[in-house]
This record gives sequence, structure tokens and C-alpha cells, in this order.
Amino acid sequence: MNRINQKLSDNKKLLSLYFTAGFPNLNDTVTIIEELERNGVDMIEIGLPFSDPLADGPTIQASSTQALENGMTTKLLFEQLKDIRKTVKIPLIIMGYFNPILQFGIETFCAKCAEIGIDGLIIPDLPIDIYVENYQSTFEKYGILNVFLITPQTSEERILYIDKISNGFIYMVSSSSVTGNQSGFGEDQQQYFKRIAEMNLTNPQIIGFGINDKKTFNEATQYAKGAIIGSAFIKHLSDNGISAIKTFIQKIN
Repeated sequence: MNRINQKLSDNKKLLSLYFTAGFPNLNDTVTIIEELERNGVDMIEIGLPFSDPLADGPTIQASSTQALENGMTTKLLFEQLKDIRKTVKIPLIIMGYFNPILQFGIETFCAKCAEIGIDGLIIPDLPIDIYVENYQSTFEKYGILNVFLITPQTSEERILYIDKISNGFIYMVSSSSVTGNQSGFGEDQQQYFKRIAEMNLTNPQIIGFGINDKKTFNEATQYAKGAIIGSAFIKHLSDNGISAIKTFIQKIN
């Protein structure tokens, strides 16, 4: 069984952390992953930096720019992660835009993910119809789960289609804004969370965008299986360094 599916079966609310590979420093990637697991994080999203990130707010954009300036590439990320499964057991997901993956080669990318122990991909700008028609068989061949996003504007018909195609969790974007743009959840968002929960989808939902502390984590997970923190963690890394990862996680759990 895929490690994502195993983790989703745990009887707890899941905390997933996003960070940008190659940030703050080029060779921090493995150390950050190991520190996150050591401090109780359930899943990790490893951001593959890209020069034109559509949905990322200023914090993640800045970390991507820095990572690229540091010299991070797709090839180097795979090199950094080649022995990651010797020390890390929790699910690892690469989140990135489609262009670098396409440039690398879809099958080559999926094969490399399977080889080093990556469990899933999140590709925000890969339309589900294109995925199903052209790439689903390749992902399944290598046992890589593809995680799709929904937003408050996604139609019920589309959500049901995404649920049918998915085999892991659905990434539930909390709002229509970019990442790192909120300080809490309003009534409209709470109603959105509740509405999706009441659809009783086959795949559990994990909420991202706007989660930055214990309060917002608890609000998000009232109706969902887990929550993802990205911008707030990257800002903490930037301000305090890797040695302070433990203090960040303690404020959430």
C-alpha cells in the first residue's frame, strides 16, 4: 500500500508541512525532511522551485527564487533524495508545476520518484482531463498518487469527478487567494469546509492555504482529515533556521 494511504488510515488529524527544496540553503533539503519527521509531522510536501509559480504567495515565491539562485534543479533534487528512505518513513510528496516535470520527461520523472520513494505528486497546473487522457497510466504504472486541488469555486460535478479519479486525498484550497494570504477563516470558508464534508467523498480532504498556527489548524481539521502549512513554515525557517523547526511544530501540535 502507498504510504499516503497508510497514513490516511491513522486515527488522527494529519499535519502536513510544505517547504521549498534548496531553501534556505541548497543542501538543507534532507536535513529539513528528517527534522520534520523527528518532530511528529505526518506528511511532507517538497516544493520543486519554479520561476513562474501561479498560486504561490510572496513568501513561497521568494523561497523558490532563492532556491533557484542557490542552484536547485529537478536533477539535483533527485540526487539529494536518493537515500532518503534509509532515514525517513513518512509519506513524501513533490509539489511542483508541470513545465519542469514535462521538461524532465513524465515517465522518467515518475520512474525516479518510484526509485527513491516519493509517494505522490501535486501539480496545480495539470488539468485533470489532460492527466486522465495522457498520464494516468504512467502514474499508476509507477505507483505514484496524483493529488488534485479543489477550491470554493469548484463545481459539485467537478468535485465528484476529481473524487472518482483520485486514490489518496483531495487537496482542498481554503480560498481563492494565493498562499500565505490569510490570518484566519471566515464564515464563508467554514461553510465551504462543512459543505465539502457533507458530500461524503470517497477520498479524505486535506486543507491548505491560510493555516499558520494551532487555531487555524484546528479550524481546518474540524471538517477535514488534515491540514497543510506552507508559507508560515517557510517564514519561520527564513527567520529562525533549521534548528528552530521543533519550536514551530510544538506550536501546532
